[in-house]
Amino acid sequence: MTVFCENNFLPFLQHGHVFQPSDASGVLLFIMMGKVLLNVFLLCVRRQNLHQSFMGYFCISLAILDLVLLVTISFISHFQNFMLLGVRLTKYHSCLLTQIIALTYGILHYPVSLVAGLDYYFTITQPLKSPDVCRRWLYTATVLFTWISALCYVLSLPGSAIGLDVDHYNSAYKCPFYISSQTYWLSLGMLMIMCLILILCWSEIVDTVHSVKVISYESETVLFFPYEPECSPRDCAKHLLARLLICFSGTWVPFVLLQILIVLLGAQIPAFIEMNVPWLYFVNSFLIAIAYWVRRRHIKVSEETWDVDPFVSWKFCVVPFNGQNTDKAQTSTSKTVIC
Repeated sequence: MTVFCENNFLPFLQHGHVFQPSDASGVLLFIMMGKVLLNVFLLCVRRQNLHQSFMGYFCISLAILDLVLLVTISFISHFQNFMLLGVRLTKYHSCLLTQIIALTYGILHYPVSLVAGLDYYFTITQPLKSPDVCRRWLYTATVLFTWISALCYVLSLPGSAIGLDVDHYNSAYKCPFYISSQTYWLSLGMLMIMCLILILCWSEIVDTVHSVKVISYESETVLFFPYEPECSPRDCAKHLLARLLICFSGTWVPFVLLQILIVLLGAQIPAFIEMNVPWLYFVNSFLIAIAYWVRRRHIKVSEETWDVDPFVSWKFCVVPFNGQNTDKAQTSTSKTVIC
């Protein structure tokens, strides 16, 4: 039997490869349990009642699918070698299910990022409104279509219905974990864009960092910057780009450092681990920052328009307000922005 993620008949996945751990069942349960807990934690600590988005719905669907996968693997591992609907289920089927899910996860990074980016490009200029039933159904249908399309593609690949290259009743088989290259190239692209911005806006970033103050505003820890009301369109664009980079990096600095290590070390992470809620929200914030800068001339400066990210307070980067309630050292007439 052939492994269904071999490169010779998966041209779309030809840049991925397979990693085989020695103890597959124990590793699967341990990893999936940690991943589910991390997904639930991120979904609980995120800010609620925000601008509806495709990425938000997709993150919820991913958390649900991970939970279903964990329950299924745990059930099979606990009862081991039992009959269900005429099929004898063993540890082999846990591995086979994980392989199919891993391949599905592995090909979704580009499509999800593209759809989320287009979503923000067309909706980022719209102020926050009451929950839109039509938009909810549209996002739900899009998420379902994305999952079903990816799963159908994986199952239609030659050999995808037969997982491992050994007898699945033999307990000595090895469980290959598919490793996708999509996250590597996404991380590399994001880091290159951040480096390019750092080079182009170095003077603005240095000036902004020198003026920053960490304060508490409405029970939220934020960065306090002086507001510059007059500047040329080119300078204003660079100032906004610098503030967006500082806000993004300041919020996601652990994840940025992690991506740098992964890229530099060429770390090989199984696809079913790489697709997780923290990673998606990291990409989500990056896409929001790009949409803000690209659509900056069409955005109305209001708190509702900028309150779209569950983790980054983008509205504080550009919304001017009276600084007398934020820092006693500031005069009551000073205009400021918070990032």
